[in-house]
Amino acid sequence: MPKQPRMTAQEAVSMLIEAGYSFMRSKGSHRIYMKNEERMVIPFHAGKMLHPKIVKQVLEAVKK
Repeated sequence: MPKQPRMTAQEAVSMLIEAGYSFMRSKGSHRIYMKNEERMVIPFHAGKMLHPKIVKQVLEAVKK
């Protein structure tokens, strides 16, 4: 099984924006993006890598 790619929050946000998600609001260090009724929450800690589960969610959301 291939390894999951690593990405920062900024890379994930740019992928979501290209996929049609729009920024709704932020609460603390979490930014919420929406596309239709689907919500994606990205923990935004500058320079840190996202958890592999969040990376998986982002990649699945972009594929749709």
